[in-house]
Amino acid sequence: MTDPQPAPISHRRVLKIALPIVLSNATVPILGAVDVGVVGQMGAAAPIGAVALGAVILSTVYWIFGFLRMGTVGLVGQAAGAGDHAEVSAWLTRALLVAGAAGVALIVLQPLIFWGALWLASASPEVTDLAWTYLSIRIWTAPAAIAVYALTGWLVAMERTAGVFWVQLVMNGVNILLDLLFVLVFDWGVAGVAVATVIAEITGAGLGLWFCRGAFACPDWRDWPRVFDHAKLIRMALLNTDILLRSAMLMVIFSSFVFIGARFGDVTLAANEVLIQFMYITAYAMDGFAFAAETLIARAYGRGDRAYVRRAALVTSIWGMVICLTTAVAFALAGGMIIDLMAKNVEVQQAARAFLPYMVVAPLVGWAAWMLDGIFIGATRSQDMRNMMALSFVIYWVAIAILVPVLGNHGLWLALLVSFVARGVTLGLRYPALEAAASR
Repeated sequence: MTDPQPAPISHRRVLKIALPIVLSNATVPILGAVDVGVVGQMGAAAPIGAVALGAVILSTVYWIFGFLRMGTVGLVGQAAGAGDHAEVSAWLTRALLVAGAAGVALIVLQPLIFWGALWLASASPEVTDLAWTYLSIRIWTAPAAIAVYALTGWLVAMERTAGVFWVQLVMNGVNILLDLLFVLVFDWGVAGVAVATVIAEITGAGLGLWFCRGAFACPDWRDWPRVFDHAKLIRMALLNTDILLRSAMLMVIFSSFVFIGARFGDVTLAANEVLIQFMYITAYAMDGFAFAAETLIARAYGRGDRAYVRRAALVTSIWGMVICLTTAVAFALAGGMIIDLMAKNVEVQQAARAFLPYMVVAPLVGWAAWMLDGIFIGATRSQDMRNMMALSFVIYWVAIAILVPVLGNHGLWLALLVSFVARGVTLGLRYPALEAAASR
């Protein structure tokens, strides 16, 4: 289950880790399209709005616990690199206990969460009622949905990303098939979409547990004195808190981009939304190589091997650069065609084309930030991630204050690119300390 004798970091090894993640990410937008498509067959707008609103609310709530995936990769990977079989299993148990507790808390607090979220959304009474139905069904699998984060983190740390691919493929496949059955055949409407997702999430968590069965092969996973070791729990809590704060600041940056863009009118808002999908495409492709960096750096840290850290950072970053260059070229050559496919309104098409150059540049200036995120997660250098994100956050708002009043939406895009550069530069300045700490 561990490899204290380091295997060489080859390009083939990096691709073996990364490609299943890239492929699994490709299934995500398909599921969203089917969810909307099946309720769209009901012939009314309210069910579509209800499913979209409910999915956004739960995705946002569950996103809060995304630190379980990132934190688990670093902690498990370092234990594996050190050859500590017991901790490899114990860290998964700790993460699953957190997932279970978080899921139960969400179930208990569901009336307060749903009321607050739907009040903020200010949707029509019909959409609100249907969204409440959707949410009140889906919330019961919160422990399973959050557990998938922990299971994914463990699999990535153990370089078993093929398991991540199958979990996502089966979970989304089950969801799609049951969507079609429950809505189009049984005519269950919005409730059918929710029930389909419930079954899919339980299936995904169960399959994830099966792929993680190596952690349960020995009794260490239920060595409760070890699992509840005070120092380990404190380390986990601090790590996850730092990651949560860093992610919250990143979320505010992207949310503010949307809100500020709305001030420039519906056409500009729509154009920005079309172009931001280009960034998601890049992020989905980059995830695989950032994940590879996470697990390889974590293993290097576990062994205390500084040369291995440098090699892992170099090889994964080379592939990250290949992805960024490829997407930048693709956006430059085919961006206009993609815009025309995504938006039929001529004004939106023209506006999106005017701002397309920013999305051509974005992968190039964002490469360092995306790869260094993975490197720092693997090294569990969460304080650096939090602090450098805080500095980048301030730089972003300074750029907004200076550029937007003068340049409008062009200034908004420039401020977003400035935030990417700031994240890359600030984390880059901390990299030598990360590498030096590996040999201690």
